[in-house]
Amino acid sequence: MKRDIAGLILAGGQSRRMGGGDKALLPLGGGCVLDQVLSRFGPQLETLALSANGDPARFARFGLPVLADTIEGFAGPLAGILTGLEWAAAGTPCRAIVTAAGDTPFLPPDLVDRLAAAAHQHPGSIAVASSAGRRHPTFALWPTGCREALRHFLVDEDNRRVSTFIEQHGHVDVEFPVPQSVGIDPFFNINVPDDLAQAEQLLQSMSP
Repeated sequence: MKRDIAGLILAGGQSRRMGGGDKALLPLGGGCVLDQVLSRFGPQLETLALSANGDPARFARFGLPVLADTIEGFAGPLAGILTGLEWAAAGTPCRAIVTAAGDTPFLPPDLVDRLAAAAHQHPGSIAVASSAGRRHPTFALWPTGCREALRHFLVDEDNRRVSTFIEQHGHVDVEFPVPQSVGIDPFFNINVPDDLAQAEQLLQSMSP
């Protein structure tokens, strides 16, 4: 379990393709999507928070800090990442954060260790997960030292593209395999109702 890295679950999306609301709170596997994310992500870190706007009370049962964007206007995942970096730098001893999307119930249980190892080999870099040759920019390790550059990118340049910020800064890609036993990309995310149904079927097939 990493003590010098904080975890941030990005749960602030507007979920338009699911009809609105919180994808992370949709029912799945006897609980909700966020329960599945936490079951995999939570054990990897000692310090953890949620990035979400609106009434934080809806996440009260999880017992985690809920961080609202410090930039107005629903500026997307980068706004949540910036808020997480500023929170980690000001209120924790952590030197970096690892972000994970709140709609990915099968994320890798070694996500943090592998991203941290890559970042250690490339000090100051953003370590980004990829699978099947595709980068997943919301699954990354972000050093707290990049927060000022990120605020400038968001506010002064008015740019919200996660991939563009990563490309403009030192970064390293970390490839995660697709487990043959399950046959699903570990970064599979729930965007539409059919994805939720598929996730439920997969969880049932994985149950002992």
